[in-house]
Amino acid sequence: MSASSQKSANPAIPDDAHNFGFIVLITMVATVGGFLFGFDSGVINGTVDGLKQAFNSDSVVTGFNVASMLLGCAVGAFLAGNLADKFGRRTILIISSVLFAISAWGSGIAHGSGEFIIYRLIGGFSVGAASVLAPAYISEVAPARLRGTLSSIQQIAIITGLFAAFLSNYFIARMAGGSIKPWLLGFEAWRWMFWMELIFNVLFFFALLLIPESPRYLVAAGKKEKALGVLKKLMGNHAEAKYKDISETIATDHRPSLKDLLNPKGGVRPIVWLGIGLAAFQQFTGINIIFYYGAILWQSAGFTEQHSLLINVISSALSIVACFIATFSIDKIGRKPMLLIGSVGMAVTLGVMSLIFWTSAQAAGGSLTLKGIAGPIALVAGNLFVMFFNFSWGPVMWVMLGEMFPNQMRGSGLAVSGLSQWVANFAITMTFPIMLSGIGLGPSYGIYAIFAVLSFIFVSKLAHETKGIELEKMVG
Repeated sequence: MSASSQKSANPAIPDDAHNFGFIVLITMVATVGGFLFGFDSGVINGTVDGLKQAFNSDSVVTGFNVASMLLGCAVGAFLAGNLADKFGRRTILIISSVLFAISAWGSGIAHGSGEFIIYRLIGGFSVGAASVLAPAYISEVAPARLRGTLSSIQQIAIITGLFAAFLSNYFIARMAGGSIKPWLLGFEAWRWMFWMELIFNVLFFFALLLIPESPRYLVAAGKKEKALGVLKKLMGNHAEAKYKDISETIATDHRPSLKDLLNPKGGVRPIVWLGIGLAAFQQFTGINIIFYYGAILWQSAGFTEQHSLLINVISSALSIVACFIATFSIDKIGRKPMLLIGSVGMAVTLGVMSLIFWTSAQAAGGSLTLKGIAGPIALVAGNLFVMFFNFSWGPVMWVMLGEMFPNQMRGSGLAVSGLSQWVANFAITMTFPIMLSGIGLGPSYGIYAIFAVLSFIFVSKLAHETKGIELEKMVG
């Protein structure tokens, strides 16, 4: 039975019973993790040239330097759900904030690929954990009617983090005269790009101390008084009713386990395959190629380093606009229609970029010559692509993963789906520089366009709407 066949609201708890100010505070703090996720993912964009020179690496090693964080992300995402079921959502987010800081500092002081990769793996663990826990945590405190809107703020935070990283990279490189040039205290500019993240790490750590643990975790952990205390802050006199609702759901279940993902009749539950597919397709469209390799991509298309970094800033600003549109649309339009719109838009814009890059003249050294209107068309198509993504698959995938699994299997479902997302991210990120030097930009973007088409088919056939459904009513 699909989640969409369930009742869409709990009549015992009216919308006006919720303490929206407190819920918004929790949402804003939790999404600082998304901001760091975005900053940590985007900062690498402007440091690729510095890493090449500092570590004397070829395209394969450079690809692994960039992609290594994603292996940590896969581990973090896989373990975070189960760790959060044992120790709490907030506790794991606090640990993640500390790991963020260690990674930011260590990445900047590294003097070799091995050392750099270790610090990026540490950062990856924290990014992976935050990526799955922040939307799940928000889903567990938000009323069903506004859950999509509040959960989608996570994507705004991610893109804002990317924007901040791109903007920081741009100004640091401009003031230093290039990413590989010495800047403050004699350290190269690319090292300072990593160290800028420390400012936000400290903010995240102390902000987490201001918010409570998830009430659904507290109920599952048998901490009734603490759970009721949090629920009273969230919904006042209706706390007892909600506590009973959650308790009844948990009482019929056993301790969360990865075995919950298996169908009693054999095989894996369909809802798990849906989560795995949504997570993988989000990455197979190649969005993070623009986020991680945007400077290199546009330089390969004939733009200067300064212009490429500026293009990144513009792209991330447009992404923020698209995320705001998504935030105010998701609880009106619904999750599935937005995914379908995004798949169509991404397929068309990726196809245009592929055609432009495929038919452009190639200069000595591998860079492309975009003549006439080819350059502006590629730029417009690229920016429309990231806008379509951030209107749809960017926020909606995370919202759906945070809400579509039943309470009993939410941690395990997020673990497997998060692992799928980051493994797919690693595969795309690792292969791009190899594809770039092998088959070129045109065929590479043609492959991503095909995946966008396949994502449309996947969603239209398998996805179910989750808009407005209480978490206690979700069925796997």
